[in-house]
This record gives sequence, structure tokens and C-alpha cells, in this order.
Amino acid sequence: MNKKDLIKVLKNAGFGKNITNAFSKVSRENFMLGEYKKYSYEDEAFPIDYGQTISQPFTIAFMLDLLSFKYKNRVLEIGSGSGYVLALISEIIKHNEVIGIERVKELADSSGRILSKNKNIKIIHGNALELLKHKELGKFDRILVSASYNQIPKYFIEMLNDDGVLVMPVHQSIFQIKKIKNKLIKKEFSGFLFVPLVDGKG
Repeated sequence: MNKKDLIKVLKNAGFGKNITNAFSKVSRENFMLGEYKKYSYEDEAFPIDYGQTISQPFTIAFMLDLLSFKYKNRVLEIGSGSGYVLALISEIIKHNEVIGIERVKELADSSGRILSKNKNIKIIHGNALELLKHKELGKFDRILVSASYNQIPKYFIEMLNDDGVLVMPVHQSIFQIKKIKNKLIKKEFSGFLFVPLVDGKG
């Protein structure tokens, strides 16, 4: 498939213009390893360096759609990997702040170079679980976790502003957690595959 084919697949799946426009504007090949660049617009996940993956576009679109972005949202991605999803989020929310946390220093550095022109994106190398536990980054309106975890850590939810949304995989399901007046509304969507978020290294 080429980019137009992929956009058609996403449109036919019912994703809105904010999502499909972002996929149209961001070049996935910039985030792919050389031997896989010719497959950049296949709706599949592919390996990147250090045992990580760049996720299937449909799965990414599904998770971004669940985040229900609004004007002036401050966004965090945990496990930002190649930086591809950060680039998509940046296109959706325009000039608002997007922070990515990546445990693999080489990936944090390489994605930072690729995204250096996106002034609203900041990539931090470190352990997301520790950073959020100690509340060093402030609160966010939207949090996306891009790797699977075995539970939803309470401090992920504590980092959400009121009316905030957390989207994260738990085992092989995607959970959407909305925080409304300190009450949590959870929805589960099953049937996905994710790499694990590494505790102590995330």
C-alpha cells in the first residue's frame, strides 16, 4: 500500500478528519528502519531498534481516537519509541505541548533528532513509572501509554487533570479511562497485541 491507500483504510474504518489528516501529513518512513521503509504504509507493525516496534497504523489511530483530543490539551506519551506517534499527536493538537518519555536513550535521542523541527514536542529519556510517581512533570489532559502493562498504575491516573483521558494497553486489551469530577469511567477494548512496558525501565 501507499499513503493514499492507508488513509483510505482509516477513513473506511470510520476515523475522523483530525486523525486521517495527521496520518496524511506525517511520513511514516522517517521513523522506519531502512530495510522496512518500502513497507511504510502497510497496516502492520514493524521492528525498530533495541527490540521495540512501530505499531500498526490502525491500532495507533484507534488509541488516538479514544483520547478525544480537545483544544489546548497538554499530552503525554509513555513509551514514545520511534517518535511516530508523537508526530501524529503534534499534528492533531497543533501548538500545544506534547511530551514523550522513552526508556531507551538511543531511541529518545534519535526520535529527538527526527522531531527537532516540532517545537511543541519534548522527549525525555527516563523511567516513566518513576517520573510520574514523583510527579515531576505536572499534570496532563491526555495520557497515552504505547506499551502493555499488567495493571493501571494509580499514579498514571493521578497525573490526569479533571476531564482528562488515559488510554493504555493492559495485557492485550486497550483501556480508556476518563476522569470526570474525580470519578473514573473505564471502557475496555480487546483483541490487540502490544509489547510490554518494562517495570523499572519504562
